[in-house]
Amino acid sequence: MSNFEDKLNRLEQLSSDIKRSDISLEDALKDFEEGIKLAKGLEKELNAIEGKIQILMNEPNPMAEDNPPQLDLFGATNIQTGSAGAPTQGLRQDSNF
Repeated sequence: MSNFEDKLNRLEQLSSDIKRSDISLEDALKDFEEGIKLAKGLEKELNAIEGKIQILMNEPNPMAEDNPPQLDLFGATNIQTGSAGAPTQGLRQDSNF
């Protein structure tokens, strides 16, 4: 299925089919299994969308042509420290605590 709306429509159709009085137990189980898979996929998509929205809502400067949204904030990490651009000044740099 191509997009979120199509998947949601299919899930609604499966839900309606399961409620029919003339559906066999095997067909209802098959529809239920497909519905569970769709619901889990939709939940993942919603979580990703929500994360992007949170990033955009917390953007200090409103979106503009010279300030595009930064959605991949944690892409580049330092191999040694595992951090993504942590400040180096003012932090203890030696390993002897």
